[in-house]
Amino acid sequence: MDTKKIERLFLQAMQSSLQNKQVTWEDRLEPDEWLGLFQMAEKHHVLPMVYEAVYCCPAAQKADPQIFHFYKQHFIRSVMMQAMRTNEFGKLFQFLRDSGVHPLVVKGIICRQLYPQPDYRVSGDEDVLVPEEEFDQCRRAMEAFGMQVAGEEQDADTAYEIPYGKPGSSLYVELHKSLFPPESAAYGELNHFFEHVHERAIEIPVGGVPIVTMEYTDHLFYLICHAFKHFLHSGFGIRQVSDICLYSDAYGSKIDWPLVLEECREIHADVFTAALFRIGQKYLTFDPVHACCPRELTAMDVDETEMLEDLLDSGVYGDGSMSRKHSSNITLNAVVAEKQGKKTGSGVLRTVFPSASRLAGRYTYLKKKPYLLPIAWADRILKYRKETSGHKEDNNAAESIKIGNERVGLMRKYGIIK
Repeated sequence: MDTKKIERLFLQAMQSSLQNKQVTWEDRLEPDEWLGLFQMAEKHHVLPMVYEAVYCCPAAQKADPQIFHFYKQHFIRSVMMQAMRTNEFGKLFQFLRDSGVHPLVVKGIICRQLYPQPDYRVSGDEDVLVPEEEFDQCRRAMEAFGMQVAGEEQDADTAYEIPYGKPGSSLYVELHKSLFPPESAAYGELNHFFEHVHERAIEIPVGGVPIVTMEYTDHLFYLICHAFKHFLHSGFGIRQVSDICLYSDAYGSKIDWPLVLEECREIHADVFTAALFRIGQKYLTFDPVHACCPRELTAMDVDETEMLEDLLDSGVYGDGSMSRKHSSNITLNAVVAEKQGKKTGSGVLRTVFPSASRLAGRYTYLKKKPYLLPIAWADRILKYRKETSGHKEDNNAAESIKIGNERVGLMRKYGIIK
């Protein structure tokens, strides 16, 4: 199977979907090419968008109908589930407001309503940020609505976010005190840009419900920071590029672009951001003139091709393969070393035995009892072995190191580290 061809077809389908059009492919595609296209769409969590863009084209009429029947079922189920989640979240948001809480919604539903077919842009969860002083009140309101903590119970005093699910529903919400884990040495400092977002909050109508969200400049910079965070881990996918570009196109005239550029420079993400918008312009639907995007950003001398290759391989949040997922320890170590003025290296040993501060996000007891670090190391290794036992085909240590070192080189190319 020609991977480059699949990637080219995938990008064409994405562009057509964002234009609310269908592709016009004439030439017959082999069954493995159709499978490759739909599998890539699943990896990037955009299957409904891609399926809708291709199923009626002339090439699709020549394809094995069984392939399309299988993915049609996925398409229908995904769209139906998303419609139900959106409806349920609207009720939850209103319930929280009526309970005296001031929730602020980011990403997810705010980006989804910018798409030609909102429910085709699926979101597995919704992110809600509340003032820290309202966190406990919001938790009580969530539970009164029927939400329950998902996964292991966390210490509400130390956790920066707590995930909630609703029994009998696919609704899943991450409740945040802050947008990024404060203990992260790699990107915890990003929180200071968003300290006063509640004071600048705005309302956007979504499906008849007024949703409170971040002000336009804050929100665009947050979307960039969120992609940047995942880039420092193991990567991000085409959906995040689409979100950022659609948001910029929709609200560009209301965005303080000089401030966005200044803040991007402060975190060494200006070249990264220029490459991201270049991808949007060349392969999706981003119009820098319509978005009022400054020439200083769009005319920057940047080669976006390696970022494009990386994000296509990455999948939605760097989960394209287990090897890639675990390579994040190398890239994060490189970023932390840079911030601490140390020599940037692969840091293989540090990927196996990270510091207590690095693991405190997952093992919250380390914040109060750092001497339990060896126990966290042992638990982490056991969980790693369990997680990878069923993924031998796409996970091995050598491949993780190779990917990690290549991505450290990519971060140097885009000026994130020296």
